[in-house]
Amino acid sequence: MKDLARLRSSVKESVELALNQQIQMEMISSSKYLAMAGWCDRNGLDHCAGFFYNQSEEERKHGMKLFHYLCDQGGTAFSPEIPAVSQEFDTLRSVFEGALDQEIAVTDSINRIIGICRREGDYATEELLKWYVKEQMEEEYIARRCLELIDQIPSDQVYYLDKKLASVTYDGNPFE
Repeated sequence: MKDLARLRSSVKESVELALNQQIQMEMISSSKYLAMAGWCDRNGLDHCAGFFYNQSEEERKHGMKLFHYLCDQGGTAFSPEIPAVSQEFDTLRSVFEGALDQEIAVTDSINRIIGICRREGDYATEELLKWYVKEQMEEEYIARRCLELIDQIPSDQVYYLDKKLASVTYDGNPFE
């Protein structure tokens, strides 16, 4: 039966493997953002916490989108193992540096998968991944902008950034 399912899958084995790795990466991102939210909560940064809680849920949705895509295409999606993530950060800046580093890693991974899709002639998966490319541009921009704001405000006024993050929506840019 498994061989029959493989014959019906429109996803090449190399793409399926890469997508399963990406699902894991998205779920790890979700876990990291949840840890960041918890740190912000513990440090009285309610809006930053809310921002990271939303980021955590968004990353989980990104992973689920890929999971469903693989299943819908006749591939095999695996429930990923999620390793423990750090729960502590030195400063709010280090939280956002971690967020930016994570987003850059996700962008690099998406770009790598697009390269695999092109080599394999998997145009359907490449089309799906165009959405992720656009999403990553936004995610990196927001993290970079937050770091710029952190650098511009005195450390005793970090709550300015916290208030600014209360207006973050995924349909617009809070910094414009």
